[in-house]
Amino acid sequence: MDGARRAFVPGLLSVLVALAVLLGSTGCAGSGASAGELTVAGSTTVMPIAEIAAEQFTEHTGIHVLVSGLGSSAGIESVLNGTADIATSSRDLTEAEKSTGELVTTEVATDGIAVIVNTQNRVANVTMDQLRAIYAGQITNWKELGGEDLPILVVNRDEASGTREAFKTIVMGDTRFDPAAAVLPGTGQVRDVVSRTPGAIGYISLGFVDSAFTSAKVKALAVNSVEPSEAAVEAGAYPVSRYLYFFTKGEPSGTAKEYIALVVSDEMAQTIRDAGYIPISAERKGGE
Repeated sequence: MDGARRAFVPGLLSVLVALAVLLGSTGCAGSGASAGELTVAGSTTVMPIAEIAAEQFTEHTGIHVLVSGLGSSAGIESVLNGTADIATSSRDLTEAEKSTGELVTTEVATDGIAVIVNTQNRVANVTMDQLRAIYAGQITNWKELGGEDLPILVVNRDEASGTREAFKTIVMGDTRFDPAAAVLPGTGQVRDVVSRTPGAIGYISLGFVDSAFTSAKVKALAVNSVEPSEAAVEAGAYPVSRYLYFFTKGEPSGTAKEYIALVVSDEMAQTIRDAGYIPISAERKGGE
């Protein structure tokens, strides 16, 4: 990787981190529930679902819904401290969060985590063991995987990310992430850096691989020879998959309950599919 390319990621990263901090400080702080308003905060992965539902909910009820993407951990903390009504999350609760005994879980959708590379990369498949070794810093060149003689630039998410936590649980297990990896605050930033950097590898929600809202093109790798697709995730064949959640402080009631009911309704099912996710099955909705 040449010097200009090496300088690109840290320079971009500093700008993105500063922006993320600014957005975080102006998002949900001080915006508790009020009459005629609902606050939804958390995962950037779940934002497309939350925002589309917010538009429909406001149209039907006249109640304004504030949706922000601060990261799963920040959203959960906002609900616990009372500055948000609903937390959106792309990971399950941690043991510490469960131990509060205050959070109630609603499953919203199923999602695959796509492993993405630059479109010029000729590698098409990685095994779970290879993926773990890449993110541990043990495989460092694409030639080790049948690709070009090109250093691998590992792109990771920050620790507030639910996608990172899910990836860690599913892929890494007890293996530590490479501390030299670039760390970015959001899905869009990961996608952009990978699209611009031939040696880069990252991971994002399957629903963001092909997006009409950006010109940044990336390629999703097969994992264990299974292509990441809605059908593969729904069938349980794609190995890097997870649930997406809403969390509330106590059983949802009032406006929050009505909004959640809309999100998990049959009315929203096709919208969730159009966003690249898989609606929760009738069996799981019924608690079976």
